[in-house]
Amino acid sequence: MDWGNVTAEDLIDALREVEWSSPPRPLSEFFSRFTLPRSYRTNYFIMLLTILGLAFLRKPLAIVAALMTALSVAFLNDSFAGTFNEKVTRSVRKVSPHLAAKMRPPLTPVIRGRPSDKRAIYICGRPRWVFVLAFSAASFLIWFLSCGLLTVLLAFTIGLLAMLLHASFRTPNLKARLNTFREEFRAVWRNYSEL
Repeated sequence: MDWGNVTAEDLIDALREVEWSSPPRPLSEFFSRFTLPRSYRTNYFIMLLTILGLAFLRKPLAIVAALMTALSVAFLNDSFAGTFNEKVTRSVRKVSPHLAAKMRPPLTPVIRGRPSDKRAIYICGRPRWVFVLAFSAASFLIWFLSCGLLTVLLAFTIGLLAMLLHASFRTPNLKARLNTFREEFRAVWRNYSEL
């Protein structure tokens, strides 16, 4: 399909044809098709996640610090910040409409009938940088107090070292051996044909 020729009307018509009311498929159907991966790269990723999981079990507060760090970085994304603001405001509106009204961003100035191009992103009625700074400071404090950063860095080092050692000492499978032999044969054949 050539997406360059698709118009907005075509897209809207296609979205109207989709049945949005059907319930999602059950989790049992998803996990019935889930099998262990055969690729060594995926196995390395699973090994690294397992080692990190063990490190997080050793320092559970490091999980909170990692989540706070991820959230502070995610607030830098415009769409995430807007969606987060909308969801929090909706949740607060159910509990306290008066507080939700206070969480609205200030009105943007309109110059000659057009809104300002530099529209600031607000989260819960405050500029985005306030939330980024607050969550970054909180995550730094938790990383520092829990000494979890050293544990996570050590876990990454152990995981990467384990992957490097395994990749260095594992025996290649038959397909890899045949590919290596084929490439060597082609190189030798090219040298003979040049003579």
